[in-house]
Formats: sequence, C-alpha cells, structure tokens
Amino acid sequence: MNLSAVNDSEILSEYIKRFTIKAGESIKNSREAADHFRAYYSGFVSREAFVVCFLNGQNCIISTETLFVGSITTSAVYPREVVQRVLDLGAAAIMVSHNHPSGEISPSGSDKAVTKKLQTALEAIDVSILDHVIVGGSDYFSFADKNII
Repeated sequence: MNLSAVNDSEILSEYIKRFTIKAGESIKNSREAADHFRAYYSGFVSREAFVVCFLNGQNCIISTETLFVGSITTSAVYPREVVQRVLDLGAAAIMVSHNHPSGEISPSGSDKAVTKKLQTALEAIDVSILDHVIVGGSDYFSFADKNII
C-alpha cells in the first residue's frame, strides 16, 4: 500500500469536510457554489474533474461527488452516468462543475455542448440543472449568471 497516497486521500477528505457546504444545507449563489466545488479540485491541480452536487426538492444538498476525472484539458462526461446517480439519490435538481487547470474560465464549445446534453437528458426525468460552474484558480464562470442555463 502506498502510504503517501493514503495520506493524500485523508488530507483531501478532511479538506472537503472543512471547506464545503454540508448535506442538508443550501447553496445560495454562484460564489458559494464555486467555493463549494473548489474544495473538490484541490486533488486535481493538473487534471480536469467533473463534480455534481445533487439537490432535493428544496434545493438542499443531498451529496456532492466527483463523477469523472480526465486529462489536463478534458474530462469525458457521460450523461447516462449522471442520470443514473440522480435516480439513485432521488435528486430533484443538480448543479455541475468542472475545473480548468489552466486557470482560463471561459467555457469552451464542448463545455456548452455537454451542458446541453445533460439538460436534455435530465429534462426527460423532470430534473433541472441549476448551474454549471467552471472553476479556474480563484476565479469562476457561472452558466446561470450569464443566462446560458
């Protein structure tokens, strides 16, 4: 067993516990969402990761999970897997996020396309995407704030 990996995992887990919004609480705006998601990227400084925050009918957090991890410039996102997890948790809405290790927060064409694919898949089961937040360093981009969602 790699002791360093265990310690890194424990440190990341503790960091997430301390610096995220807890289950049962709500995220009130895009800045809170970005700060919540940012903690999940501390272990992925050189790789993209895709994180989903699952919400109940009152928009309170059920769970936040890293669903996909990719390379420095991309992360494959499978809508089917997101839908399956939504159903498993009984979520009524979600917020999604991914990081840009480069620090550039402008959404790419593929960022917009995956958001649209997720919206289409989730609309079929009456689940909303409230926001897609791109985190890059200390800055962020909110699809909801820019009326893209």
